[in-house]
Amino acid sequence: MKTIQQHLQERILIIDGAMGTMIQRHKLEEADYRGERFKNWHCDVKGNNDLLSITQPQIIKGIHKQYLQAGADIIETNTFSSTVIAQADYDMQSLAYELNVASAKCAREAIEEYLSSPEADGRACAFVAGAIGPLNKTLSLSPDVNNPGYRAVTFDEVVAAYYEQISGLVDGGVDLLLIETIFDTLNAKAAIYAVKKYFRDTKKKELPVMISGTITDASGRTLSGQTLEAFYISVMHAKPLSIGLNCALGAAEMRSHIEELSSIAACYTSAYPNAGLPNAMGEYDEQPEQTAHFIEEWAEQGFVNIVGGCCGTTPDHIKHIADHVRKIQPRKLPVVEEAVV
Repeated sequence: MKTIQQHLQERILIIDGAMGTMIQRHKLEEADYRGERFKNWHCDVKGNNDLLSITQPQIIKGIHKQYLQAGADIIETNTFSSTVIAQADYDMQSLAYELNVASAKCAREAIEEYLSSPEADGRACAFVAGAIGPLNKTLSLSPDVNNPGYRAVTFDEVVAAYYEQISGLVDGGVDLLLIETIFDTLNAKAAIYAVKKYFRDTKKKELPVMISGTITDASGRTLSGQTLEAFYISVMHAKPLSIGLNCALGAAEMRSHIEELSSIAACYTSAYPNAGLPNAMGEYDEQPEQTAHFIEEWAEQGFVNIVGGCCGTTPDHIKHIADHVRKIQPRKLPVVEEAVV
């Protein structure tokens, strides 16, 4: 079977769309989130989407399969908040490792079941990306406006949280690790350090790492204030498989940033924007053909290697994107000359 690097040399790969958007379609209530195992849990858990990998795995696998049917080559695990830090909102810190294992298995089983079905139509493989989210606490900014030096969490605590998450994802069988929706590069650097430490400690073969940041406004900066170039320089030491952008912006607003990134990145580039900007009700109105039109133009300009969707996108968006870029050549990696010392 070909490696993901070999596939990337040949074509533009498709990453899946929004998990949360698809979960919302099921209109789940508190009891659905709790399942039998957590029916007497002492606080509300509705909204803890990662928990569904344990209590409603058939729903999560079904969503994965819809994205595979739409043409996704890379399936993200349902683990955006599966860390002890994020799960503290539900007092479920002790479940962090289990959530990652369960979510990785959901994605792996969905791929195996899909590829063995007639729907696969000869497709040989798809890849599981272990989704590592940005956390709900930041290392670069103080949550207290009256105390700018205060931090709600330490670097070592963030590393430990990510280390446990990575352990669960690897044990669950992921093919890649995806550090995504980065708004604070220091959090991302903690995740990178945790990845390197985990594979150094365990002596397991290191998995490819994808890194995806998020630009929060038209200024082209992350929430913690970095320019796109500064963000790239801050993480390039990790030698990622790909560097890219996701979330916060729609494709129309993201274009100039993707163009800039493609001009400086020595690795593959990825982009999975939202379905436009949210409306007054917080919902996304951009239709699949509109999103696909924007991304097709990026592909034709040679900006991207991996494309897909983030908030508000659905299997229909992913299918349109996949159809539009299928025959377009991927971005070529630049020739990087080694510095002479």
